[in-house]
Amino acid sequence: MIIKIGNFFFHYRNGLFPLAYALLFVPSRPLLNDYRIALGVGLVVALAGQTIRAITVGLDYIIRGGRARQVYAERLVQGGIFAHCRNPLYVGNYLILIGVGLTSNSLLFFCVAMPFFTFAYWAIIAAEENFLRGKFGAEYEDYCRRVARFWPRFTGFGRTLSAMEFNWRRLLTAEYGSAYLWMAAVILVQLNNLWLRDKYQESHQIIIWLWSSLAAVTLAYLIARYLKRSRIIQAVRVSSN
Repeated sequence: MIIKIGNFFFHYRNGLFPLAYALLFVPSRPLLNDYRIALGVGLVVALAGQTIRAITVGLDYIIRGGRARQVYAERLVQGGIFAHCRNPLYVGNYLILIGVGLTSNSLLFFCVAMPFFTFAYWAIIAAEENFLRGKFGAEYEDYCRRVARFWPRFTGFGRTLSAMEFNWRRLLTAEYGSAYLWMAAVILVQLNNLWLRDKYQESHQIIIWLWSSLAAVTLAYLIARYLKRSRIIQAVRVSSN
């Protein structure tokens, strides 16, 4: 049953997940009394998640998003961060979600959206594991025995980093979109919260800084998108060692 649910979420996540993200902008009781603490801690957590994603994508190639919105894999990726954690991208995603939720200081998001995302990711991972087990058999079973599902194995992490070439082109072309979405969301949530607290007009300098930050990250997104679409920068596939 959980595998069917996971395949459903995998197929429709681009439509379902934004509905949960929208709760960031719905008026809610605050999670913490001091929104500045929530913002600071949230940014640290979200950046930690983005760092995990960046290292993962930069070190070893993986087809993300499946094929035709179905779970798919050409090969069993075991290099890079995948040698230490079986689902580093989902770990990074989850940390980003927690971080963005903290920056919104929304109790509603944590009580409704986070349980939804927790269940959805758990189901998707179950569906992916079922696919990988069916396609790669004993090789995947051996991989599962050596590497934990979520908690990373730090033994040999330094050797992994030094032994592999970091692909900056792939990082830029693969991550610019998702990084922009959560950064823009954090900024827009702050603007929304100022409006809801009736502090938009009196927070002139903060408003200018927030809109300037949104313009800067949007410009960076457009530049990265242009570099990718024009093939000035192309993702080069780097095989794991």
